Amino acid sequence: MAGTERIERGLTSEEAAKRLQQYGPNALEEKKRSAILRLLGYFWGPIPWMIEIAAILSALVRHWDDFWIIVALLVFNAAVGFWQEFTAGNAVEALKKQLAMKARVLRDGKWQEIDAKGLVPGDVIRIRLGDVIPADVKLISGTYLSVDQSALTGESLPVTLKVGESAFSGTVVKQGEAVAEVTATGVHTRFGKTAGLVAQAHTVSHFQKAVLTIGDYLIYVSLALVAFLVLFQLHRNAPWLELVQFALILTVASIPVAMPAVLSMTMAVGASALSRRKAIVTRLESIEEMASMDVLCSDKTGTLTQNRLTLGKIVVFGDSHEQGVLLAAALASRAEDRDAIDEAILAGLEDKKLLHAFAQTHFVPFDPVRKRTEATVSDHHGHSFQVTKGAPQVIMRMSGLTESERYRAQQTVDAFAAEGYRALGVARRDEGDEEWRFLGIISLFDPPREDSARTIARAREYGVQVKMVTGDNLAIAKQIARKLGLGDRILPAAALTSGKGGNGSSGDGERIERADGFAEVFPEHKFDIVKALQARGHIVGMTGDGVNDAPALKQADVGIAVSGATDAARAAADLVLTAPGLSVIVEAIEEARRIFERMNAYAIYRISETIRIMFFVVATMVFFDFYPITAIMIILLAFFNDVPIMTIAYDHTGLEKDPVRWEMHQVITVATTMGVVGVIGSFGMLLLAMDWLKLDVAQIQTYVFLKMAVAGHLVLFVARTKGYFWRRPWPAPVMVWSAVITKLAATVLAAYGFGLITPISWPEIGLIWGYSVASALVTDLAKVQVYRHLQHRARRHQRFINRVREPLHRFGQAPDGGRRQQAPLEDSSGESTSPRTGLGR
Repeated sequence: MAGTERIERGLTSEEAAKRLQQYGPNALEEKKRSAILRLLGYFWGPIPWMIEIAAILSALVRHWDDFWIIVALLVFNAAVGFWQEFTAGNAVEALKKQLAMKARVLRDGKWQEIDAKGLVPGDVIRIRLGDVIPADVKLISGTYLSVDQSALTGESLPVTLKVGESAFSGTVVKQGEAVAEVTATGVHTRFGKTAGLVAQAHTVSHFQKAVLTIGDYLIYVSLALVAFLVLFQLHRNAPWLELVQFALILTVASIPVAMPAVLSMTMAVGASALSRRKAIVTRLESIEEMASMDVLCSDKTGTLTQNRLTLGKIVVFGDSHEQGVLLAAALASRAEDRDAIDEAILAGLEDKKLLHAFAQTHFVPFDPVRKRTEATVSDHHGHSFQVTKGAPQVIMRMSGLTESERYRAQQTVDAFAAEGYRALGVARRDEGDEEWRFLGIISLFDPPREDSARTIARAREYGVQVKMVTGDNLAIAKQIARKLGLGDRILPAAALTSGKGGNGSSGDGERIERADGFAEVFPEHKFDIVKALQARGHIVGMTGDGVNDAPALKQADVGIAVSGATDAARAAADLVLTAPGLSVIVEAIEEARRIFERMNAYAIYRISETIRIMFFVVATMVFFDFYPITAIMIILLAFFNDVPIMTIAYDHTGLEKDPVRWEMHQVITVATTMGVVGVIGSFGMLLLAMDWLKLDVAQIQTYVFLKMAVAGHLVLFVARTKGYFWRRPWPAPVMVWSAVITKLAATVLAAYGFGLITPISWPEIGLIWGYSVASALVTDLAKVQVYRHLQHRARRHQRFINRVREPLHRFGQAPDGGRRQQAPLEDSSGESTSPRTGLGR
């Protein structure tokens, strides 16, 4: 294929397939460990070493039953960990596939959208504002591109590129539009060659840090108690080999071995659930911040409104007519861009055949700086002229309007704004003319989404304050806000005094906190708004769709790329929406809070179980001088407990009405109370076995084993709710059945022994079950009382804070020590400074 023809028609599908085989996919190679190496990794580390040493000691003393069961535990732990890692990895990979970058490519003479990884050298692609350039390219047509290369070169300022110059993979288009030819893909790109030098830091969320801190705490407590036990028993001249083996097994059973696996599994399962709700998580750890979010700054267009523009009134200037104004606006549009404004204008044109009489010879797309589109057009006679459309104030300044015409135009814009219409100026300049001729003003209307007002009310019920952020002027913003029930305290962004970096005055922070929304917002204002709210202690979510929104999305605790966002915005976001509207975000908040509750329940369960097992076993050996449970029984307990613990990722949980944050004091207090009640219950059971049933040591060990197995799972059901455990929400069926099956297995083992343990009678088993259920009820009552006490104390503390604040407010002194000023929330000017008047988000 000749070079010129290939550029005009692009590659054929057959040629592209051949080149894909030759050059490989347009993706960086990921170094993945083989499945066998990952599986073997679970046999290496402190925990596996302890189990392996225990197995070796069992072999030395010829306890072959213990040896094989310990080996089985080692294999089981490895298999469970590997399966959970594999499942979580698959979930994350599935999410990544949904976020695969797309490219607009010319193939077989037609423009089409494909996955960027399918690009090959020689492909002709179109790149425009907001795109992350998918491969190394050479510009072959277009005016210019302003490209941010900071991710590749570290240059802070965008670089302007012209036809014939090269742009590199991974850089971001800040302005302009161009057609380019792909010169290199994948590992052969400039980005691919340097990517191996870049190490990405792994961030751990506040919640994970807290849970891992608990894990460390439990490890230290367990090791301290085991060390005390070993020293005490050696002082009693206990057989050291058997004692060390028992101590190792007890340590393994007590410390939270499964914690990393449960964490990753719960997060991954939750992320998969969110993706089914059209919200794709790009960073699993952001789920915790989403559950804690209490302020959401939402885009208006497409999120609160339908983003389906409808043509309204047209006001004509000069000797033009309505369809003439529409025709000029249509010629300054490009249908293949599928822009909402362009589509509304083209749809309003009565005779679309008129467009066939003209040809666009040059087109300059919209960008936030110029705030307009422009096209050079020639008619069938060869006469050339220019047309433009954009923000009315911009078009008015360009045109030669008289004072009276300028006044009339401004009045028209204000009147449209008061009715909630967006205004679009249209002008024309004929060949040889210096001044543009103002043709008229087109009004467009984007109605609110039907579910927006209801969804905002739902968000408020969950303790999340929604603030509207829009590039529209103040009048339009207030009119839409009233329709949505947001309130009319709309703050013009120009009224903020904060400069670059968001270091505004405390007065700004207070006004931003009190505002219901923000009008005339440029992307840099979003960053300032986020920082001001964070400085006042809020967990902030921010929506965005454009390349210039990326800094605000990064700064926000939860950056949300709305449906249809640019690649740059999606790359910066924690959450990417694949469906329009605010309801998706509210559903994501609900799901995030459920995930948080599952993690919270696991933390409480794990602490209480460690206290229950460790203190009971150590105290029994100190006071009664015998093993209340054997090493083999501890291993079997680990088997029976691990399966239901894994199902906590699928549990049905309650939904908190307020944003949830990690409360370490509450978790430790509740878990410790449950653990202490469990220890007391276990001692009561032990005394029954010793003094009333008169069982021998071997039977007592089976007795204790079954009690710990049954009661341990009941503790899991107690820990999962703050209310009484028999009330809704009821546990997930998979959680119930896993507990039932493992408990039945433990019961059958206690009844028949199977050569592993000493059997006990069915009446004794019935007594254990009855006692365990009663003990769980007592534990549940204690848990509910602790929660009530903590909630009462929290309310009392809040009342005290409010009493302290009242005098400060009365004397005009803000709680932060700054003077509280009643600053105006409105700007007297209705003039739009929107990047796209009435058209910006």
